[in-house]
Amino acid sequence: MADTHTGYYLPEPSHWPLTGTVGLFMTLSGLALTINGVGIGTFVMGFGFAVVVLMMVGWFGQVIGESERGLFNNQVDRSYRWAMAWFIFSEVMFFAAFFGALFYARQYSVPWLDGQGTKLLTGELLWPDFEAVWPLLKLPDGTNFTLAREVIPAWGIPAVNTLILLSSGVTVTIAHHALKAGKRGLLIAFLALTVALGVLFIGLQAHEYHHAYSELNLKLSSGIYGATFFMLTGFHGAHVTIGATMLFVILMRCIKGHFTPDHHFAFEGVAWYWHFVDVVWLGLFVFVYWL
Repeated sequence: MADTHTGYYLPEPSHWPLTGTVGLFMTLSGLALTINGVGIGTFVMGFGFAVVVLMMVGWFGQVIGESERGLFNNQVDRSYRWAMAWFIFSEVMFFAAFFGALFYARQYSVPWLDGQGTKLLTGELLWPDFEAVWPLLKLPDGTNFTLAREVIPAWGIPAVNTLILLSSGVTVTIAHHALKAGKRGLLIAFLALTVALGVLFIGLQAHEYHHAYSELNLKLSSGIYGATFFMLTGFHGAHVTIGATMLFVILMRCIKGHFTPDHHFAFEGVAWYWHFVDVVWLGLFVFVYWL
């Protein structure tokens, strides 16, 4: 049973962590099977993803119910803030690894293949005619790697999406101030606008991906450029999708009147996450699209 007499809310034992673990294991296992051409992989991945969604709906619904029953005191609120801060830090490290891979490929691996900065005669032994130009759109004759025909220009959809995300950071901040001021109508309006901007970003990125695959031959398999491009932008797009979903849930809770000016960490936690997504996109725009 949950302990409510210690001054700190201790929930009763839950099956949700185990459920989430099983769902994540099945999702990633199914993904690995699918990549390797195993027919059952798609089914395993889909079933695992459904279990993860079930876990999130059930577990977060339980936490929301506990919050609305007034079971969380200031100490619980502080623990949630620290937990969210460490979670966002882990996400920073996650993207830092992919930015590091991009930096290593551009600044070290590609120049080494051209014989720069090394005495190992790498260029002469492998591809004497290799030219270290990023992004790689051409390789010496005799190689059978699939490469993109063109790059996606920074000042098209990527620039528009940058404006969209920066605008969404402003609208969610206005919504936060409206919540603290007790202006519920303004809160709901600007939070709904934030969700709409997030959905618009996802839609434009989907259009960009379709154009890249169908017309530019830019795919995950298109050499190191395609691999780093889709790993960075794809994971970021997944984070935007998750963030927009969380914002929508918070919007529904705002409409139901769940938050007060002094009790709204769930809103703040999602807003922190959304600002993190904004900052990561600025890095993507500069280092993936622009430079």
